[in-house]
Amino acid sequence: MSTPSVAELRRVAQPAGHLDRRNGEHWAGVLYMRRLSIYVTWLMTKTPVTPNQLTWLMTFAGIAAGVVLALPGLWAVVAAALLVQVYLLLDCSDGELARWTGKTSLVGVYLDRVGAYFTEAALLVGLGWRASAVMPDWYTVLGVAAALGAILIKAETDLVEVARAKGGLPAATEASAVQFRSGLLALGRRVLSATQFHRIMQPIELSLLALAAAIVDQFAGGLTVTRVLLAACFVAACLQVVLHLVSIVSSRRLA
Repeated sequence: MSTPSVAELRRVAQPAGHLDRRNGEHWAGVLYMRRLSIYVTWLMTKTPVTPNQLTWLMTFAGIAAGVVLALPGLWAVVAAALLVQVYLLLDCSDGELARWTGKTSLVGVYLDRVGAYFTEAALLVGLGWRASAVMPDWYTVLGVAAALGAILIKAETDLVEVARAKGGLPAATEASAVQFRSGLLALGRRVLSATQFHRIMQPIELSLLALAAAIVDQFAGGLTVTRVLLAACFVAACLQVVLHLVSIVSSRRLA
């Protein structure tokens, strides 16, 4: 396949409406990363690199961010935040390259999910390690527990499709996710969605919050703000595991 122009590539790799997907596009992607990723994708069209190879590289960047975050010093948090940006860049570019080359696949979707699982968990474990005075201590435990919660939350969502497939039903629609048997539960979900508290554990937001916490700790001395952030992630994970499960069971997604 000949190398396309950036404009030609954008028409295929970033089709109209793609950035407006309700649940499929992160705010950072819409705000700036898609403007950058198309040029990385354009460079990749000149190479034999496959979309799945980019996804593997994305996963490596995400895990590396968690490892680096565990290290002491402000430089480590800055490096971790930059690695998360690389993670997001590759997360955008692998799909764009797949659409251009026609190499979209279930394997690619699966690897992308695995990469998201690993990255979120790695950052939370890294934050717990960073907050620890000695290893292991209770901050280490909180980090691991928050990581487990993040994985369980994602598993709860994915298991909806497993349950529907085993029951011979098609995939759940987005509309079914907001249809509840109880009006009170529907109101509760809207209130919680408005707070966006769950985003505290997502890689982009967590890396930026960890950086802000590290800067404050750098001037104040100690790790107080980092530890408060870790505790907030743990609480958010515990709450969301329970509330997300109740939301799924009470919605029309399993009907």
